[in-house]
Amino acid sequence: MTVHFIGAGPGAADLITVRGQRLIASAPVCLYAGSLVPPELLEWCPPGSRQVDTAGLNLDQITAELVAAHEAGHDVARLHSGDPSVFSAVAEQMRRLDAAGIPYDVVPGVPAFAAAAASLHREFTVPGVAQTVILTRTAERATAMPPGEDLATLSASRATMVLHLAVQRIDAVVADLLPAYGPDCPVAVVARASRPDELIVRGTLADIAAQVKEAGIRRTAVIVVGAALTASHFPDSHLYSTTRCRPTRDA
Repeated sequence: MTVHFIGAGPGAADLITVRGQRLIASAPVCLYAGSLVPPELLEWCPPGSRQVDTAGLNLDQITAELVAAHEAGHDVARLHSGDPSVFSAVAEQMRRLDAAGIPYDVVPGVPAFAAAAASLHREFTVPGVAQTVILTRTAERATAMPPGEDLATLSASRATMVLHLAVQRIDAVVADLLPAYGPDCPVAVVARASRPDELIVRGTLADIAAQVKEAGIRRTAVIVVGAALTASHFPDSHLYSTTRCRPTRDA
């Protein structure tokens, strides 16, 4: 058997890969986070499959489900919101599966920051404006951030920054980013990206906190900060530029 860690996407049920959908449809066991994974995806589970909502389970209980499936010879579709490579808590599950000798693979998914960019109709890497994207979070009520990954340090580059799991601390986030980015820096907060109840708030570091509070956004949101959000005067990408030099073939 194999445990398939599947990126279930940011919220819209149709933002899942063909491979992920196929594995859900073939796995006798499906573990999913009910608070984040769209319930429509469970409709792909085969009849009679075991479906376990992991929202109320701890890591040991989740591991026990995976071990039990392994002992029964059943493949597992382990659904995680967004993409497993970012803020998914997959690493500790993999560590336990390695120790138990249980095989697994990973199916990428659409991450929340990509869904937010699509909803904003923006590219986060704009030529001459921003060519770096920082994906980070804050540490309140969560695992401590490693040294050197505090917002004050990360903001020194003024790169496009996307913060997950931080909207509840919007005042503190703004205070940390203001010295480097300045009060006029564009900000967008996208809540429930790609879902029918998606909500977008746009502003600057000077006014975004008040707007977020007025909109009642408290969770399931990403904060995007940086000049790329409003850039309009920038050079064409070198790849498509008419001035790009093309090598000639030798005769």
